[in-house]
Amino acid sequence: MAPPCGSGRSWLRAVKMALCLFFLAPMSSVRIRNTNIASSKKQKLEVRQQLKSLNKPALKTIKSPDGDIIDWVDIYNQPAFDHPLLKNHTIKMRPSSHPEGLSFDESNNVSSNSKSEITQPWHLNGSCPEGTIPIRRTNEKDLLKANFGSKKHNTVPNVIDTPSLHEYATLREEGERYYGMNAEINVWNPQVQEQAEFSMAQFWVEGVDNNGVFLDSIEAGAMVYYDLYKDFETRLFTYWTSDGYQNTGCYNMVCPGFVQIDTRLALGASFIPYSEYGGVQKSINYFVYKDNVDGNWWLHLNNMYLIGYWPSALFSVLSNSASSVTWGGEVANLNISGQHTTTQMGSGHFAEEGPSRASYFQNLKVMDAEQFLRGPRDNHRIVTYPDCYNFLEGDDFFYYGGPGRSLLCP
Repeated sequence: MAPPCGSGRSWLRAVKMALCLFFLAPMSSVRIRNTNIASSKKQKLEVRQQLKSLNKPALKTIKSPDGDIIDWVDIYNQPAFDHPLLKNHTIKMRPSSHPEGLSFDESNNVSSNSKSEITQPWHLNGSCPEGTIPIRRTNEKDLLKANFGSKKHNTVPNVIDTPSLHEYATLREEGERYYGMNAEINVWNPQVQEQAEFSMAQFWVEGVDNNGVFLDSIEAGAMVYYDLYKDFETRLFTYWTSDGYQNTGCYNMVCPGFVQIDTRLALGASFIPYSEYGGVQKSINYFVYKDNVDGNWWLHLNNMYLIGYWPSALFSVLSNSASSVTWGGEVANLNISGQHTTTQMGSGHFAEEGPSRASYFQNLKVMDAEQFLRGPRDNHRIVTYPDCYNFLEGDDFFYYGGPGRSLLCP
């Protein structure tokens, strides 16, 4: 009987090839599986090494009522100084210079309103021993889940090239050189639909090079982000990057960089109280400015907390000045089942609901080269999906936010 196709020699070659593939396929699968196992082991080893570097020997450790582990670490032995650019950095306990009329004590008044203390759950278990700072402990899951604390995708607000994952309701000031900013943000606990989604209210102080390429950013605010914190509580955060979110930077103390000096607040920890819909509004005043002597960018909260600073050595553009300042809200929308997320921005209510109902930023200021604080001008809105999250601007304030998916936002 003749072979089904072609000559006998061709048929034999085909049989041999089939048999070869039959035996080689499992071997190839084993190699791939072994490669994956080796890669996984390598990743876990890298994570453990990173944890040893980040979780410094603690003088005292407590478990916060909300489940966080807080380590009290020697202020001179914090993760920041493991950054290769900060090996010889001398910690600064106060700025070398500050804007005229600004002091760093409880009587200071950056904004027009007197701010109260910020309460975090771990405060119930005591305060930091002298010479230490509180650091929320980073665990293996934190690093694996949060990709070493780095942001996912480009998260600089821009209507034109922003990935669909990120949605914004923001105000941006640009066109000059900036050396600081101020903003008072009322605080909420927005509902977040998916564990991998987030909702945040923040500022961005950004640096763009001479070719218009975004490189540097320092950021801070309040966020709900389950993937990073394993709960849906609102938490204080800081962030930085020096290469457009590619390989550098992280949230809080999850990598070397930000230098903390305040002994009363733990970055990444939850806090209370929140604003009440139709009731009492709770806000935090954020003030950041560039020391004109050593170039560091200092973060000051509520007129009474000098949190710390981003060293100038971390940056290229921001080592000189910022190119823009942005304020507002951001959410991640995964579009599960093709529907817009129900993740709320701010209070979860639209801007036109106004005082005590909508989220706001007020007392907006930027700082010029003379260290003069002025109100925003020549600014523009960046509102990606106004039917989902919108924006209403005043002179030095704006309302923003929304519920996400609704009749207007399918």
